[in-house]
Amino acid sequence: MEYQLQVERNIETLKKDLPTLFEQDISYDIYTQNIYFQDPVNKFKTKFNYRIIFWTLRFHARLFFTQIYFDLHDVNQSAEDIILAKWTVRGVLRVPWKAKIFFNGYSTYKLNKDGLIYEHIDTWDRKPGEILQQFFRKGGEI
Repeated sequence: MEYQLQVERNIETLKKDLPTLFEQDISYDIYTQNIYFQDPVNKFKTKFNYRIIFWTLRFHARLFFTQIYFDLHDVNQSAEDIILAKWTVRGVLRVPWKAKIFFNGYSTYKLNKDGLIYEHIDTWDRKPGEILQQFFRKGGEI
């Protein structure tokens, strides 16, 4: 019962935090101290480094984009020890040709016996190089 309450708390926290991750910091109390994070360009451990990646995302969002959005489509418990979040990142780069960035992905969060998140793996629908190529195209609607 306690475990499932923590899982539900995690889901509610993710639903609240993820849509605004480019604007404000997330809550870190649902993660273990030694959380492992991996996406197609980063890989590291510990909550300190996890905090840095979110700070870096906000910093780069403000520096390089006039608009940037993290559209959260769904967050659910896909297995007893897994939470899955499906999302889209889209934005307008701060360049004269107003290049647009757009990619879909999902985050897989693995839970320990206490229901805390000990692993966060992001999967993108395209390679980082393909996303980078979007920076050089003239923008349209996002």
